[in-house]
Amino acid sequence: MKVGLSTYSLLEAIEAGEMTILDVFQWVADHGGEHVELVPYGFSLVDDIELATSVKEKAAELGLEISNYSMPANFVQATEAEFEEEVARIKKHVDLLDHMNIRHLRHDVTAFTLPPEKRTIEYFENALPQMVEGSRRIADYAAQFAITTTIENHGMAVQHSDRVQRVLQAVDRPNFKTTLDVGNFLCVDEDPIVGVSKNLPYASLIHVKDFYIRPSNEHPGEGKWFESANGNFLRGSIFGQGDVNTREIIKRVKQSGYDGYLTLEFEGMEECRMGSRIGLENVKRLWEEA
Repeated sequence: MKVGLSTYSLLEAIEAGEMTILDVFQWVADHGGEHVELVPYGFSLVDDIELATSVKEKAAELGLEISNYSMPANFVQATEAEFEEEVARIKKHVDLLDHMNIRHLRHDVTAFTLPPEKRTIEYFENALPQMVEGSRRIADYAAQFAITTTIENHGMAVQHSDRVQRVLQAVDRPNFKTTLDVGNFLCVDEDPIVGVSKNLPYASLIHVKDFYIRPSNEHPGEGKWFESANGNFLRGSIFGQGDVNTREIIKRVKQSGYDGYLTLEFEGMEECRMGSRIGLENVKRLWEEA
């Protein structure tokens, strides 16, 4: 098992101009991380091969692995031409991964932000053929580079454990698996312990995060709160300090025999470097205690 950090955790510092993507790699190495997940917000690599090469070389210099590349994607398009354009766009990112020697890609299958009428099971079933066809096309293209492609429980339309499994089984490709996010099930009001337990057998990488949770009838007031699919309130926290049963989840992950990457995603209100540092320490500690 290797503990590392998603670059998304330090997005606040990146966007403020306080850190570059190369600084992020140095920070992770300095704080005991073993790998980094690239999430291209606050920087771009697919159109900057020079920077992509510098990131690859920086990781090698520090002895860090680049565990994953996580990107938005949307196969649910209005026309065939737009669908083909989206597939071609994602293939360019696959080419980037091969250049950088990254062997794991997480892509969405539909838009992350959707109105309530597009979060329903009816919308999901109607959109499923496009999701499946797009995922197959990318998985088949990535297979020549020995790249595993994945769907995450991410975005209100495909965030439930059963919907993730529905896509996985329909795509039916050996190199198409799931990036399992232990906290994201809460966005659709699914118990994280249930969601994690159901989808662990299909996981090729695990995101660890934590949330504060307040019921819909107890508005928590000001802060970085957002609403779940059914109106409950969520706010990112330092891992191990929120309301998610992180100890039980880590215990179940460890007992399952999973021995891959654990990637911390910090999304809290605390200063991002502090929140990420404490979170990394807590992930390691809870793993040892499990």
